[in-house]
Amino acid sequence: MPLDDEIALARKEIVSDGYDMSVGELINLYKDKEIRIHPEFQRLFRWDQTRKTRFIESLLLALPLPPIFVYQGDKGVWELIDGLQRLSTIFEFVGILLDESGALRPPTALEGTRFLPSLADKKWTQTSDNSDDGIGPTQQLQIKRARMRVEILKQESDPQAKYELFQRLNTGGQNLSEQEIRNCVGVMLNPTFQEWLFGLANGKNFRDTINQTDSAIERQAHVELVLRLFSFRHVPYKAGLDVHEYLDDALVKLATDTQFNSSSEESIFSRTFSLLNTIMGDRAFKKWNGSDFSGKFLMSVFEVVALGVSKNIDAIEVLVDQERTDFVRKRCIALWAEPTFTQYSGAGVRGTSRLANLLPLSESFFRP
Repeated sequence: MPLDDEIALARKEIVSDGYDMSVGELINLYKDKEIRIHPEFQRLFRWDQTRKTRFIESLLLALPLPPIFVYQGDKGVWELIDGLQRLSTIFEFVGILLDESGALRPPTALEGTRFLPSLADKKWTQTSDNSDDGIGPTQQLQIKRARMRVEILKQESDPQAKYELFQRLNTGGQNLSEQEIRNCVGVMLNPTFQEWLFGLANGKNFRDTINQTDSAIERQAHVELVLRLFSFRHVPYKAGLDVHEYLDDALVKLATDTQFNSSSEESIFSRTFSLLNTIMGDRAFKKWNGSDFSGKFLMSVFEVVALGVSKNIDAIEVLVDQERTDFVRKRCIALWAEPTFTQYSGAGVRGTSRLANLLPLSESFFRP
């Protein structure tokens, strides 16, 4: 198909509208629950006080503002797609912002800036009749009258459009990881499925074996690992496909697959990591150095061991206790002498080559 035709076809799949709105109107929409920020998105509100202050300063100085993007649902409620940091800053400053648990966040005080040093310690309203720490009614009106462009993705658009738009607008944005963006897409697609992933990712046996740092957990590395395992189990990897694009596509397929048996998969997942934690503990996905497993978590080991054990969990559990322990431990050691694994698990190997060569190895390698 010629490029012009492809562009025309893609444009037909996205039905949009847009207009300028005052900040005061956006505040009222949020108060009336007519613009919605999903709790999973709100967790990603990360601007520090300096960036928040600079944005409020921009409103006061009437500087041009980038648009926000929303999706209009079947009841007319707007679902925020892009603009989280800006809108959250406004709502927090005004004192109406709810956090991810639904609790009201305390209003913030601003910092002084080069142009407006008197903003230091100013709040939306003064804390007492005798204080001078509020910005005052004149500046409140100025902020309320500031205007922002709202781009609206309508319900008539292709169902995939809002997920695609969210990923494109947020990738490379406010320091979000690929999985944090993916989590938000998962919530849009199927909140029950995404909550299920969160629950598995926070299980003790799983968390013990993957042994991730607090920073990695904050960036949702544990949720990505759960998604990787189920993706490998149910969505064939196509050689050459970018790993994160593969996970993006796999999430959509898994979250929308009515035939996906979450009860059965949860049982396999729980048994797999109970077994691995009992036998290997936090050494399950580390390098064999000739005498022990040590070092950092290795994705290549996780991809082979977790997938291989999950595919063979019934047969492995049949083995008697010591035999089962010896089998799993010896297989984890033998992996480091397996030619395909040693060739495609090194630091210089691209993720596409690694997956294409290691995933087919996993099931047979851990078959008793």
